[in-house]
Parts: sequence; C-alpha cells; structure tokens
Amino acid sequence: MRLICRKSRLHGKVQVPGSKSHTIRAVAIAALAHGKSTIRRPLDSNDTRAATEAYRALGADIEASRGAWLVTGAGGELRAPDDVIDVRNSGVTMRTAMGSCALLREGMAVLTGDEQIRRRPAGPLANSLNDLGADVRSTRGSGTAPFVVRGRLRGGETSIEAVTSQYLSSLLINCPLSDGDSLIRVPLLNEPSYVEMTLDWLKRQGIRVQREALREFRIAGGQAYQPVDRAVPADFSSATFFLGAGALDGNEIVLRGLDMADTQGDKAVVDYVREMGAEVEVEGDAIRVRAGDLTGREFDLNNTPDALPTLAVLGCFAAGTTRLVNVPQARAKETDRIAVMAAELANLGARVEELKDGLIVHESRLKGAEVDGHGDHRVVMALAVAGCATPGATVVHGAEAAAVTYPEFADHMVSLGAKIRREE
Repeated sequence: MRLICRKSRLHGKVQVPGSKSHTIRAVAIAALAHGKSTIRRPLDSNDTRAATEAYRALGADIEASRGAWLVTGAGGELRAPDDVIDVRNSGVTMRTAMGSCALLREGMAVLTGDEQIRRRPAGPLANSLNDLGADVRSTRGSGTAPFVVRGRLRGGETSIEAVTSQYLSSLLINCPLSDGDSLIRVPLLNEPSYVEMTLDWLKRQGIRVQREALREFRIAGGQAYQPVDRAVPADFSSATFFLGAGALDGNEIVLRGLDMADTQGDKAVVDYVREMGAEVEVEGDAIRVRAGDLTGREFDLNNTPDALPTLAVLGCFAAGTTRLVNVPQARAKETDRIAVMAAELANLGARVEELKDGLIVHESRLKGAEVDGHGDHRVVMALAVAGCATPGATVVHGAEAAAVTYPEFADHMVSLGAKIRREE
C-alpha cells in the first residue's frame, strides 16, 4: 500500500492510541501471573497481537475483545508450545518472550519472526539467559532469530551490554520467576526510560528488586505475579508524529489522552518541539501544539530513539541546523533509521548528513517525490507528516507498515484535514 500525501493545513483533535510498550508488558506479566487479569484500553496493533499470540502459545488464555483484553495467566508454569512462535515484526515480543521461554520446565520453544526480526540482534540477551541457567541458541549461530530456547532459569550472575533496553527489560520481567536469585550487571544501557517503565510495572506488582542506579540489579527468585487490572496509558511514541505535525506551518493540533506523569521517555518530545519554537500548552490530559517559527537545535536522543524520524522531518523546516546525536541504537531498529531517514529525506530535497550515531539536518526546501518506508512503521508515519507539509505529491511506499503500532494513523491524519489518499 502507498499513501499519496499533499500539502495540507492540519487542525483539530486526535485521541492518541494506547502505548505499545505498556500493552506488551501488561500481556507478558498477566500471562505469567496467577489468576485472571483485565487489560483495559490496550493498543490493538500488529505488534501487540503478536505478543498475545506468543503468550497464548505458552499456555495463557487471552480473550481479546474491543476495549479490554481478559487474560488467564499460566501462573509461572508455562507449557512448551505446539508450534514455532512467530513474533512477526515485534522486537519487544521476541526479546520478552525469549526470557519467558527460558522459564520452561520441560520441552523447548522456537522463536522466529519476519525478515527484519531475523536480522535484529538478540545475542547478548541469549548469552545472559544462558549465564542464568537456560539453554538458548541461535539456529544460525549469528545471535539472531530463529532461537531455540530451553529452560530453566536457575539464577546466578550475568553482565549485559544493553544496546537496546529490551534486553534488560526481558531479564527484569522473567528473572523474578527463576528458581534462585539473580545478579545482573549492566555496563552499558541505552533507552533507560524503558527500563524505568519496566521497573514501575514490577513495583506495582510487589516484585522485589534491589538496584544500584541502573547499573546493577539483584532480583530474588521464586516470586510470583499477581493479576493485572490496569488501563494502558496513551502512547507518547505515537503522539510524536502529531506533535511534529502540529509544529509545522499553519497547523494546530490537540492531542488527547496523554499523561505527562507517565514513565514513557518519549514525553520529552513535548519539550523538544517547544524548544524548536512551537507553541505548546499542556492542559490536563490534552496537549495543544501550534505552529511556530522553528529553529534548529541539538538533541541527545539516547533515551528517545523513536523520536528520530519525526525530529529529522522537523529539522528540514527549522532555520539553521538540527543535530540528532547519541542514538546509535537507531541503526538496529526495524531498519537502519539513520541511513533510511537520510536517504528518503534527500529524495524530497533535504540536505542531511549521517553521523555514526545520528543525523545533521539542514533547513531545506522540500518538494514532493516518491519515498520508501522500508517496512518501518515510524519511517512511514514521519514521511507522511513531511508529505503533508511539502508542495507537490509525496508518495510513501510500504505504508502498510504503520499498522505495526498505529493502524488508524492515516485516518486520524485525514480527520485533521490531511490530504492523504491510499492506493493499493
């Protein structure tokens, strides 16, 4: 599918969907818990459906109805799946479920995914699970999927360089159910806000974790999860595209349902667009963004890597130069977002320079062109935002990838006045 986007004025309100990160944590914890859980207002997308399918395969009963998902957990006694677990395009599901499969007492699990997942690394997580008693092997010996996982986590000590926070979050979620205590040392951690989100879930569950900052964790084994009953907060990562769109010439957008007290790191994008010159007002659960005279700034995106595509687009419309730095992990997402955003914005006429760990974006005069989303939901949505601020027709190929986290994205843009047409 492709989106044909033309320059538009965007005005109105949009209800931001639920957080993917929160939804998948809720599914995993509810599936590991004793008893019945209710996950209210979950994000219903390809990634979160992949999580429900993975944990169903491991023995949880999950009834996904509109507005709430009902989960009967396996109580920490997972069963070996009857078939291969296919996580589709969900890296969070792959890494979280790897840790859960390491809790199996009998049998084994095989995890794989689509072409992108089979390129994305998880070797450091596999090594740490092995340190803690499991038996995890990459079938190709490459540290990438498919993985064969046998239990059981017994506890012990490990050290992990968490180039993605998902490695550490998987250990934190699953080690409390291991047979013994675990000590995890973390000499490198990217995206620490996602780990804080995981720790907040564990705190709400009464899970005992002792930590020294975010560099060392002692986790008691033999613990148990309780049923979950929680509404999923709205997703600041998805909101990023509307925060960016609202900052562009002539636009004014109100985003509803966001909680600035939530643990999501991408709430920092509210401050980023304000620093660049947009007018931003926070009123309860609503954030109003009006266009302003944008000026380039430098942003350290280590804690907010998903913001890179949107901020790269904004940099094209901002006076001077925008520097997006300290985000090397953006090269190992669904695609190499640094290289891809540089190439596709250049196709639109932007002047962009690649750094090893980020981008330099110069104010540019864009014109409509054909661009490729590279199967990456965030690249697709960022390019669509660019297309709605650019003269001529911008054709975004591979737009079906947006359904990974935001199936209603194009509809919500159209509701604000975006001139977007779908073509199969």
